[in-house]
Amino acid sequence: MSISRSNRVLRVLGVGASALIALSLAACGAAGADTADKGEVSLDTPFKVAATEVPHADILKFVQENLAEDAGINFEIKTFSDYPLGNRWLEEGEVDANYFQHRPYFDAQVEEFGYDIKPLSDVHVEPYAAFSEKYKSVAELPDGAKISVTNDAANQERALRLLAQEDLVVLPKDGDLSVLAIQGSKEYNPHGFNFIEADPAAQARALADVDLGILNGNYFLDAGFTLKDALIIEPLEGNIYANFLTVRSADVNDPRLIKLDELLTSPETKAFIEETWPGGDVSPAF
Repeated sequence: MSISRSNRVLRVLGVGASALIALSLAACGAAGADTADKGEVSLDTPFKVAATEVPHADILKFVQENLAEDAGINFEIKTFSDYPLGNRWLEEGEVDANYFQHRPYFDAQVEEFGYDIKPLSDVHVEPYAAFSEKYKSVAELPDGAKISVTNDAANQERALRLLAQEDLVVLPKDGDLSVLAIQGSKEYNPHGFNFIEADPAAQARALADVDLGILNGNYFLDAGFTLKDALIIEPLEGNIYANFLTVRSADVNDPRLIKLDELLTSPETKAFIEETWPGGDVSPAF
């Protein structure tokens, strides 16, 4: 119906039409509220979870193959490698949950894009680590060395803290903590390191082209590295980078997602993580 045609109809029907429209909107609102009440969703209704390949999809596959059936849930795993897709898919309803991120990244995404999403329980930590195919220790790194870091703000700050851990850079006490803030500063970057920002998925593949690469756990594992190969390792104690299941705010009471969260933090899953990555490449956070 065209706008002009709609206006003629409303003028003819007058107040009665307005009342009818108001009642219809109220009814739609009530129906929407019922639809959003995920407490009425059947536990065995299939759902989708987005995850990066290693270790997130591996952990989900363990749950899927060993725990899900007895718990009464049925889910599909949708893998991806481009970090921003995880929350975009969730917000747009492409998936019902995601499992790939830590709190600083989550907070940055929510602030930037306004996503209405919520974290559930902490599941695991992947220590951040630095790798080199050219040097056996950070003491061998020359002044002006090429160091690749992620191009997302939350993990870039994490990478700089890892370098500061070895006194390779000095962190500013105030202001932005990024490679842009320290790159040209003798005070903060005394060795004149040349920082190369790259998509985290590409960093492991380009390790041969730099002197040091600071990598996310899922990507260094996927590239065949372990913490035994690392020159610098982030400590686990007090680590704020635990990964968790994330859902839409409207779905926090969805019984299927609550059950999956329980299974991801079960004794069985903890044992699987510890047995699969005995070197601590992936560590339970519960």
